[in-house]
Amino acid sequence: MSEAGESIMRGLEEALDMAKGNDVGAVTHRVRVPRVDVTRIRAKTGLSQAEFSRTIGVAKGTLVNWEQGRRTPTGPAMVLLAMLNKNPSLVSQILSSDRQGQPV
Repeated sequence: MSEAGESIMRGLEEALDMAKGNDVGAVTHRVRVPRVDVTRIRAKTGLSQAEFSRTIGVAKGTLVNWEQGRRTPTGPAMVLLAMLNKNPSLVSQILSSDRQGQPV
């Protein structure tokens, strides 16, 4: 087996040991993403529910559930919303195009 293959196998074995609760001496990092008020963030962008959901790539129903508290965003969605909370125009800045149709 190649060196890369052996490294991958060691990593997989370590992951299995960790999943079983064994101390493998690995360094872990926890990132705390603050809770967000989805309705307030969307309001800061000035977008409708349909526009906002399309902009961030989630179904409108998902957004409605977040705003009404039936569901809570998790993972990458939570990180994106936390970023939009700090900079509401972030997505439009990244996804907008100049007059020649080139990404900005």
